Amino acid sequence: MTKIIPAIDLIDGKCVRLYQGKFNQSTVMENDPFIQLQKFMEDGAELIHIVDLDGARLGAPKQYELIKRLVQISSVPIQVGGGIRTMQSVKNYIDAGVSRVVLGTAAIENKIFLTNVLKQYSNQVAIGIDAKNEKVATRGWEKVVDVNYLEFAKIMEDLGAKTIVFTDISRDGTLTGPNLEQLQRLNDEVQCTVIASGGIRNDEDIKALHEIGIAEAIVGKAIYDGMITLQGAGQ
Repeated sequence: MTKIIPAIDLIDGKCVRLYQGKFNQSTVMENDPFIQLQKFMEDGAELIHIVDLDGARLGAPKQYELIKRLVQISSVPIQVGGGIRTMQSVKNYIDAGVSRVVLGTAAIENKIFLTNVLKQYSNQVAIGIDAKNEKVATRGWEKVVDVNYLEFAKIMEDLGAKTIVFTDISRDGTLTGPNLEQLQRLNDEVQCTVIASGGIRNDEDIKALHEIGIAEAIVGKAIYDGMITLQGAGQ
């Protein structure tokens, strides 16, 4: 069954959820990320997804020290995204014990950097493809470029990417269900492991993802709202 990956999205050191990626529509879910991390571990998480939203927006890690401390106390692997746009940032996170870093903006804006990262850390890097109307969005989802998500995924695979995190921005934080059509097309087009993100609301969505061959799914709001549990359909 599709593995559920609970999400911790950080702004100013607090766990938040955004609505459709909009920074002016954020809700604080937990003031203390250490409490949230502990809860996810106790509930049986096998992997935890952490995003530095400040870093994603500003272009460089802004909560590295906090995330480093979270990794140090975690008993399960952690993947991290948000503002990772230099080799040094990648190295810092991997040296801190992060199991996988997620590259978004840098993947589309800096091919030389991406190529070097994938040569050195291909098994510890995921490419975040965040799409709006099938076009790739960058810089904390605030900029959309004229590149189709499938075309971009194929380029990433050709460069050596092994894992892709796909988010339909219009679904993120809305609890309207994942974009199964786009996810299936993506999964059919590339050999990479595809991780679903955005809109997942209940166990039926997790089952639907499993049926189209999606092995992992990042879930945020539905877990915080009690609509999905880590002991539910995904485990």
